[in-house]
Amino acid sequence: MRNVKVLNSDLLINAGSFVLKVSLSLCVFLTVNKHKPWIETSYHGVITENMDTVLLDPPLVALDKDAPVPYAGEICAFKIYGQDTPFEAVVLNRTSGEGVLRARGPVDCESQKEYTFIIQAYDCGVGPSGVDWKKSHKAVVHIQVDDVNEFSPLFREPLYRSSVIEGKIYDSILQVEAWDQDCSPQYSQICNYEMVTAGTPFAIDRNGNIRNTERLTYEKQQSYRIMVSAFDCGQKRAKADVAVLIEVKPVCKPGWQGWNKRVDYEPGTGSRQLFPKMHLETCGGPLSGVKAIVQLQTNHIGKGCDRETYSEKSLQKLCGAASGSTDLLPAPSASTNWTASLVTDSSRDSDLIYRFDGRQAANVPDHVVPQNLTDQFTLATWMKHGPSPGLRAEKETLLCNSDKTGRTEMNRHHYSLYVHNCRLVFLLRRDFSQLDTFRPAEFHWKLEQICDKEWHYYVINVEFPAVTLFVDGVSYEPYLVTDDWPIHSSQIDTQLTVGACWQGQCNHHGGTRTDVVQLWFYQSRYFHGSLSGLTIRPGRIETQKVISCLQACKEGLDINSLESLAKDIKFHFNPAQSVLVVEGEDVDNINTAMTKVSYINSRQFPTSGLRRLHITTSVQCFGEDTCLTIPDIKAMVMVLQPSEPRITIAGSNRLVRPGSELQGAMGVAPFKELFITSTVMKGDGVTHRPGVMELMHNLDYCDVLVIGDELDLDRESLEIRHSALLGKHLDATNSTSGISIYGVDSMAHYEQALKQVRYRNWKPAALTERRFRITCSELNGRYTSNEFILELSVLHRSVLVEHVNHMVAQPQLMRPVHHPLMIHTLNSHTTGAAPPTATVIIVVCIAALVVIVVIGVYRIHSTQQNGSKEDEEDTKDPELDWDTSALNITINPMEVHHSHTFTIV
Repeated sequence: MRNVKVLNSDLLINAGSFVLKVSLSLCVFLTVNKHKPWIETSYHGVITENMDTVLLDPPLVALDKDAPVPYAGEICAFKIYGQDTPFEAVVLNRTSGEGVLRARGPVDCESQKEYTFIIQAYDCGVGPSGVDWKKSHKAVVHIQVDDVNEFSPLFREPLYRSSVIEGKIYDSILQVEAWDQDCSPQYSQICNYEMVTAGTPFAIDRNGNIRNTERLTYEKQQSYRIMVSAFDCGQKRAKADVAVLIEVKPVCKPGWQGWNKRVDYEPGTGSRQLFPKMHLETCGGPLSGVKAIVQLQTNHIGKGCDRETYSEKSLQKLCGAASGSTDLLPAPSASTNWTASLVTDSSRDSDLIYRFDGRQAANVPDHVVPQNLTDQFTLATWMKHGPSPGLRAEKETLLCNSDKTGRTEMNRHHYSLYVHNCRLVFLLRRDFSQLDTFRPAEFHWKLEQICDKEWHYYVINVEFPAVTLFVDGVSYEPYLVTDDWPIHSSQIDTQLTVGACWQGQCNHHGGTRTDVVQLWFYQSRYFHGSLSGLTIRPGRIETQKVISCLQACKEGLDINSLESLAKDIKFHFNPAQSVLVVEGEDVDNINTAMTKVSYINSRQFPTSGLRRLHITTSVQCFGEDTCLTIPDIKAMVMVLQPSEPRITIAGSNRLVRPGSELQGAMGVAPFKELFITSTVMKGDGVTHRPGVMELMHNLDYCDVLVIGDELDLDRESLEIRHSALLGKHLDATNSTSGISIYGVDSMAHYEQALKQVRYRNWKPAALTERRFRITCSELNGRYTSNEFILELSVLHRSVLVEHVNHMVAQPQLMRPVHHPLMIHTLNSHTTGAAPPTATVIIVVCIAALVVIVVIGVYRIHSTQQNGSKEDEEDTKDPELDWDTSALNITINPMEVHHSHTFTIV
């Protein structure tokens, strides 16, 4: 098809196969460019580094449907789009559309391995000028740069060094490592290592691991220097060989060195380092980690460690526990006789421990058992228990509350605590009080501690229906809770039993059923183990802070200067601080940490004797589980005997008070002048001369007992006001025998409390004196004071008036004074009537006697007026304390052969 173009307004007429020009100045014939060039949508190419031609797949060819029309059907150019693309496209043949990709400069595989860019083809347009050319669609080109093995391997270290122990064959002494800068896996990987030095007892594998081929001897050769080369996978050798230095060391025994088998611990010295010079000998082996476990074994001491041996009630008050707990295993006494038949372990430094061998149990009296357990209560005990004997494990009951009487079918368990197959089970059956629905009834815990034959402190907090168990201060939720119907309330009494469960049985007599109940312990539910401090507190649960305080151990392991430990050191204690685990990667840091391991005992008077130490160590090597065997360490800490304190109670042993003062509302405070001290014998470290040092410590009870007849509560009382105990960890109980003040508190607080004890007698006419005895204790009687005896004498007004001529009480501080006239002697020759001089002496003596009597009566009167007021002010006037001895004045005016004297006795 030919077209006609109008130029300069001339008319061109298209008439079929010819053109007629009408008044036109120019007519240009042009070829029409109807189609765009076409190329493939993607190309993949390969170029070898340092070459310029890219091999493309498929080849670079552009096609145009306008061919073979000149210009429009020809390809004039290929254009590349891509930032910093080091390639260009060149047209080889415009008619066929063939082209080629070339690199504009050197291509380096190590700099860039791959390139991706866009390419388009352009036709030649219309006419030779290339006007109105068309471009193809965009195609993606991926080019990979092929590597050339141009680099030699290089070793990462200039020198390798290691050591071996003589006589040992190593799988790998050390590993050398080389690398290559080439970019391809073929030329960049190291495929082989070679031992250059010949005649050495070493070999190297393709991974660079060097091993010895024979057992080395230190005496033969102490060190070896060998040269090693490397080859990449193109078999290009390392540019420079590397030297490997291997030292041969004599045989050594890996293990801890520089430790003492026995460490003495002096009480009161705080923390004592156990291994100040300890270090681990690893015989030069490269280690990746060390783990040391230090165990302090104190199973033979009390409840597993050196705890304070105060009573359970004192400890509860000391730790801030709520009052109202009931001790179900108290010390046997007249009022707590239900534990008298149980077997106690009395060799545990005053710890009250009961051992159950499957045959003993104790019934708790009804008046002791908490009758109304609410939805909140706490049950606590110390327990030591091992696996149950026999092939078939039976239930072992610690505590059981069951029906006391009734038919066989009514032997119900209301609540109980028992062990079964190393599981602790708590049974709690609720009464029909609200809803007749299933309620939680059994709570199960499975713990290793239950059967590990060690002492643990168990606390069960009940917030029905939730029940939580604490073991050594750590809480555990039950893994199994069993529901059951509540039990019907009945009029049957219950029996609380420790160590077994109370069970009833009905007998049949002569064919008729007679409800005769025989009661005994159910044999299969006896407990095997040890218990101590079994208590129950109704109405509230115990806090975790108090629980941790009650089970806290007074001795354990410690680490000094934690801030100085390396950052890679990891350590942790078990709850009782009897096990310490130290871990680290560096042996030197482990050695530093182990030198800081210490023993500490915070008891003022710790239990003397040995504590065994056991250290186990595991060592890890690179790529291996264990490479060295470190022998265990067995050492001991010897706790020396603490200085025995001597607790002394002192004060005025005699006190005289008028009967009217005893009748007052306040009575008298007989121990106002009392004071308590404690001393220990200390030796001089230089001269070894013994000395006495006063020591401040706690007491746990003081008893004020009446000597002689017990108190007659119809006429007298001995008591202490509650206000005197406020702000102190003290409680008091009184009876007809006296007062007992108890609780762990300072000697000063006990002294203050004893000074507030009051004695009152509202019928003192028949009383002449009362005697009291005070004793105090530390650590449940481990250290006791002297027996302080005080005599309280009563003065009666009638006695003073009727016998004023021969008995007048003398003030305590008054001393017997002889009148100067007593030193004169009479004329030995005088007989018959008394001479004038003797008469004068008699008159003077009688006058002196009258004066003394008047003064005495006046002082007694003053005492009656001011006694009560001074007692309330807690002050003591020396003139108000009277000696029990009377003032006796004897006159013998008719004596002839001896001096006329009067004697004050």
